[in-house]
Amino acid sequence: MDTPVEVIQSVKLDDENSALILLDQTLLPNKKVFLKLIEMKDIWDAIYQLKVRGAPAIGIAAAYGVYLGTKQSSADSYDELYHDFLKVKEYLASSRPTAVNLFWALDRMDSRFQKEQGKSVQEVKLALKNESELIRTEDEWVCEAIGEYALALLEPGWGILTHCNAGTIATAKYGTALAPLYLGQARGYDFKVFADETRPLLQGARLTAWELKEAGIDVTLICDNMASIVMKEGKVQAVLVGCDRVAANGDTANKIGTSGVAILAKHYKVPFYVCAPLSTVDLECQTGDDIHIELRPDEEITTKWYSEPMAPVGVGTYNPAFDVTDHDLITGIITESGIAYAPFTESLPEMFQKKRFS
Repeated sequence: MDTPVEVIQSVKLDDENSALILLDQTLLPNKKVFLKLIEMKDIWDAIYQLKVRGAPAIGIAAAYGVYLGTKQSSADSYDELYHDFLKVKEYLASSRPTAVNLFWALDRMDSRFQKEQGKSVQEVKLALKNESELIRTEDEWVCEAIGEYALALLEPGWGILTHCNAGTIATAKYGTALAPLYLGQARGYDFKVFADETRPLLQGARLTAWELKEAGIDVTLICDNMASIVMKEGKVQAVLVGCDRVAANGDTANKIGTSGVAILAKHYKVPFYVCAPLSTVDLECQTGDDIHIELRPDEEITTKWYSEPMAPVGVGTYNPAFDVTDHDLITGIITESGIAYAPFTESLPEMFQKKRFS
């Protein structure tokens, strides 16, 4: 019998107060603070500053955000309301260029808006609210489905390595790459998890290690450059990571450092799985070369985490937020519709044919 594991809901809608409630992930693990955001500039900033992060959570926040922005409109006709909606949509879309869920969620809200043509302004606003809630509740199901498919590939007692944070605080529930760990914890699998620190923003140290420890899951924090030795020592039997975008050929963009982990896993013959909701799969993007990689500010490397600068003043920096893992390094891409294996140009479209939600 499963023993339920408590998870944290990091993105919520407070419709009564026309607010978006977010767990501020930049303050973890030292402070657990929920932000109450009403102004669009504050929601934009929360997405850009990684106060909300994780592809599914960004999508949910964007859906709630565009609904709340449209709700504030004083338009008295469908066309005027749509004009205001598009302004909010375009504004929020400018916050992060790489995470495809941001655009997926905004486009889905746009499609719902257009389906309501002929309805009153209040009816359209209600439809947008309902659609944003559907995006969240569907993501809960998606995460659990990914978790079940992934868990079927794992054995009790295995060592699992993960990079960045693809957990419950990055999604509606359970996470993607961490979903099988939560499900396994409930079923007594006794996984031993190794969490990469994930520089330069330390999502593994600050977020993954924190949420797994909170859930009572055995987690050991390692620096990024320690992944090789734990694989060599036989402590890792599988690697599970999330991602922000999957190209049609199976190339995946995830937090910087992921491709290095994949290279190590292939060398040590450790299966490397990418856990990706279909909303993250972009069949219009042919290869990883077509994925725009976001460059972040230099202070994230030089000063952000230190009381004094840890690099020479004025030194040049290169701070890409993501890298692309080549498809031939990936054992399988785990979606809510099943597991896609190479050739991904064939298996990924098949996942969409099995898709439960449109």
